[in-house]
Amino acid sequence: MRIFTRYILKEVLAHAAIGTALFTFVVFMRDVSRILELVVRNSAPLPSVAEIFFLALPSALTVTIPMGVLVGILIGLSRLAADSEVTAMRASGLGVGLFVKTVAIFAASAWLIALVNQTFIMPRSAAALAALQNRLKTSQASFEVQPRVFYEDFRNSVLYVQDSTAADHAAVWKGIFLADISTPGAPKITLASEGIAIPEGENKIRLHLVSGSQHETVAREPDKYTITTFEETDVPIDIPQDTAQQQQRQSLSEISTPELLRLSHQPRYRWYLTEFHRRLALPTACLVLALVGIPLGLSSKKGGRSTGFVLTILLVFVYYFISLAGVEMARQGKIAPIIGAWMANLFFAATGAALLWRVDKMPLEIGAIGISTATLKKWWQRRRTAKGESVITRRSRRILGGRFPQILDDYILRDFISYVGLILLAFVTLTLIFTFFEILGDVVKNKIPLVTVGEYLLNVVPSMLYLMTPLSVLLAVLITFGLLQKGNEITAMKATGVSVYRVILPVLIMAAVISGALFFFDHFYLPHTNKRQDQLWSTIKGRPPETYLRPDRKWIFGQNSTIYYYEFYDPDQNRFGNISVFKFDPKTFAITERIFAARAHWEEDLGRWVFVNGWRRVLRGAAIEHFDQFDATTFPEVAEQPSYFKKEVKQSQEMDYGELQQYIHDLQQSGFDVGRLRVQLHRKFAFPLITFVMAVLAVPFALSAGRRGALAGVAIAIGIAVVYWMTSGLFEAMGNVHQLPAALAAWAPDLIFGMIGGYLILKVPT
Repeated sequence: MRIFTRYILKEVLAHAAIGTALFTFVVFMRDVSRILELVVRNSAPLPSVAEIFFLALPSALTVTIPMGVLVGILIGLSRLAADSEVTAMRASGLGVGLFVKTVAIFAASAWLIALVNQTFIMPRSAAALAALQNRLKTSQASFEVQPRVFYEDFRNSVLYVQDSTAADHAAVWKGIFLADISTPGAPKITLASEGIAIPEGENKIRLHLVSGSQHETVAREPDKYTITTFEETDVPIDIPQDTAQQQQRQSLSEISTPELLRLSHQPRYRWYLTEFHRRLALPTACLVLALVGIPLGLSSKKGGRSTGFVLTILLVFVYYFISLAGVEMARQGKIAPIIGAWMANLFFAATGAALLWRVDKMPLEIGAIGISTATLKKWWQRRRTAKGESVITRRSRRILGGRFPQILDDYILRDFISYVGLILLAFVTLTLIFTFFEILGDVVKNKIPLVTVGEYLLNVVPSMLYLMTPLSVLLAVLITFGLLQKGNEITAMKATGVSVYRVILPVLIMAAVISGALFFFDHFYLPHTNKRQDQLWSTIKGRPPETYLRPDRKWIFGQNSTIYYYEFYDPDQNRFGNISVFKFDPKTFAITERIFAARAHWEEDLGRWVFVNGWRRVLRGAAIEHFDQFDATTFPEVAEQPSYFKKEVKQSQEMDYGELQQYIHDLQQSGFDVGRLRVQLHRKFAFPLITFVMAVLAVPFALSAGRRGALAGVAIAIGIAVVYWMTSGLFEAMGNVHQLPAALAAWAPDLIFGMIGGYLILKVPT
């Protein structure tokens, strides 16, 4: 019995560990680039960056541990059932009880780990992570400010920096423009040749400025103008605080479990009591999912690992859908908190008990579920000609002159495409679950209809498909060729005179096709869904719909060392209200001319802006050389057209390649920093190509796996993916902060991993 117990535990535990690691990595993929940028900027010490990773881990494990348990049980037992090992064990007198007892040891251990993580480690790590982020917030302020960008988020202040250089734990700014807009009609302007930001307590920094001047006016007294020069001065600035809603949402996850129970007697007791029961219910998913997974895994005789993978996706989706629905109904007061939090567990426990009773009497028939990949293969096989070729193969051969694809290519591509589809489905399902977790509080608080939530999630799917496809192709290549190598099919092909290079050709061609498809997908379809996704996100968050013309943007850099500030702008009538124009000496960054007008409008016949009721001053250092007031006049130096002030504010993912290229050109003329956008422009080509690079890199590892098969392939895939995403995130972060040229930052990971993969393929025995 001990031998059987160890054998079953080894099979289940290996798949569970790899599944948990893979799912956890998928969760972290979204934040890798942002965290690595902290390292590149030197704005956070390496221990703090490592601390961020480790403190974020417990929150991810609350979901990935139960999923890993289910993956291990379903895939492990499905593999035993598919190889008839379960049948052999039962024929020797071993009943279902052996599998239940063995898996129960594993599930109970996982439940204990998840329970400790959920009730003790996760709340403490969430609180520690929030505290760490608050500490880093002020210390990173000087690094977060990018050159040639207007920062209007400070309280009553607008900051513009001409250039920035890194120093130890700080950044030195060159050419500083600081506007105090406490009185919007008469902003107080501070200029300095250089300066540094010094953290001062929570949500506050002090600017130490060197060699500059201050300019003050009185709104209704244009003849009064004060210039004050200084060698050194300090100016305090308040950093924007998080909204109360965000703090409230964070605090719930940071409250300790005993404190939640104590707060359950407060006015918002339903929220606290529901969260308390939820922390106990989520770890218990390890037990109830195991209860369902055992009979389903033992009954998967045809699909093997594929069946286990499909069942995992379906069961995880159903479990979290019921769990989330129950929690929200409990928070709304429709059902008791204990029922809402435990609803999914009760349902799966009852279902698992019924399935266990059924499988002990008679094996289950789950062909309708387990045959999902087999169904695809049978459909493919039904479309075969008399010569054994599929219709697709025959048509492709006719187009390509009869050489490709052959029957062998058809055979390999069937498995490869099936695995790509299954893995993509699993990753997208996992991402949707996490996304739903993130927006859950806002959905309830803002009373968002389920139709809106569903539309948002549907618009999330395309971006997830785009992001997860390279990793899916990597896994699919490793699994496909790993299984062929384990079954000695590669050896048989080589024995017939077929080169390994010819064997891998169809997969590489398909990977290249997928890469091209990803580019066109990003070019024609993805920008529209991303834009709609952002609009729905604003609705769910209770914010006004996104406006891409940004009428609230009141500062813009002109074409000829000019800064414009206005309180109002009507883009339809081309009219300004209370507009100020600051003209600078580009060498000294000192104001040489300042114009103010109560109104300004575009005169089409003149082709100029007409300024009404204002004044103009010409300055030389601290001296005023000329001052005059006017009722209406024009200024030849103000040459920007109305369209210049109507630039759209978009995200790079909301534009195709041509739009992004034009957008960068327009913003660069306005003085905006476009380094980050240039990196994203090159990644429009570089990211789709990584799908092909991943296939090239995966082939030699799959062929060298030997008899270890698909399981070793998945483990190798995780290692490759971690190294690639860390490298890619690091290069991207370096490009964002101008430490690398944008093209090199985007293309370097493709070139590095492509050359490594090509070299390893050439070393494979053919």
